[in-house]
Amino acid sequence: MMRPRWRHLLLLAACLWSAEASAADGLPAGPLIMGYYESWAELPVATASVTELANLPASLDIVALGFARPDLKFAGTDLRDTGLQVPFDGAELAEAVAALRVRAPHMKILLAVGGSGYATTWGQYAPDGVARLVAALGLDGVDLDYEPAAPQCARHNGDAGGTVACATDAIWADLIRRTRLVLPRPALLALPAWSVGAYGTGEFQNEPPQSPFTGSMLWLGRLPEAKDVDLVSVMAYEAGPSFDPLRSIAAYRTIWPGRLLLGALVPPDHTGGIVYSVDTLKRYTAAVSSDPLGGMMVYALQSEPPGGASLATPDGTLSARTICEQLHRTGC
Repeated sequence: MMRPRWRHLLLLAACLWSAEASAADGLPAGPLIMGYYESWAELPVATASVTELANLPASLDIVALGFARPDLKFAGTDLRDTGLQVPFDGAELAEAVAALRVRAPHMKILLAVGGSGYATTWGQYAPDGVARLVAALGLDGVDLDYEPAAPQCARHNGDAGGTVACATDAIWADLIRRTRLVLPRPALLALPAWSVGAYGTGEFQNEPPQSPFTGSMLWLGRLPEAKDVDLVSVMAYEAGPSFDPLRSIAAYRTIWPGRLLLGALVPPDHTGGIVYSVDTLKRYTAAVSSDPLGGMMVYALQSEPPGGASLATPDGTLSARTICEQLHRTGC
């Protein structure tokens, strides 16, 4: 069990990092709200101002546009080889981004690259194309959603309860280095992290559920490339019934001192994991709000439960509003 002194030091480090982070990344101080926009759910409309993108909740601090192919090709305004699936071209998408900024000038809008649908194309990662698309759409950076099929992790015993090293550690470092070469700060670099990725060492060495992805994100605490990351959002879902989102966040906080969001899935979770009802969202938002670099992420903003939205099964809009209200913000 972590001693209280160390918990105090970790909170102090987060507070110090918070002041530096707010100045460096342009994000507001205090807990953040992030959401993923599904390009394939966009409607074919005549003008950019009435797109779903342009009318996302203005209370969001960060929106990630999903998903671009890691090996994308982009020139001019043609989006066909980018992976984004909006029913219009890049010029109108850029106009929709601009319209959203009018409503929410504080919001940071990122290009989400990868995801489970493009998991096999990272070997041909094209950071120059990603940077061109970010510039053409007027975005603030990228969200690197690298989801390997098998991270090939191995446990190593030691005095501190062991640790885990994975074949994908070097891949993460390479992706971050190549991305920062073409998108240096102040461009934001966020990444979604596996639910059990910070387990496998110390207090969390045998934390359930055990998985091939256990420890797959521990590199955040030891590789120098981690300092080039601005935000981590934990995909705290689809990990089965024994998974505890708050234990996952606690594990990540022991290795990562920066901005750290708890990701909530619009129901259902097909692995039998936690259902993010309105009450559950309130409880977890309250829990993470004490962290000055904490917050919540919603996947995804346009998602709707099969049986329709309710307090038991909120859709993306209700989820975002619930988090906003729990943080006692105005304009939710």
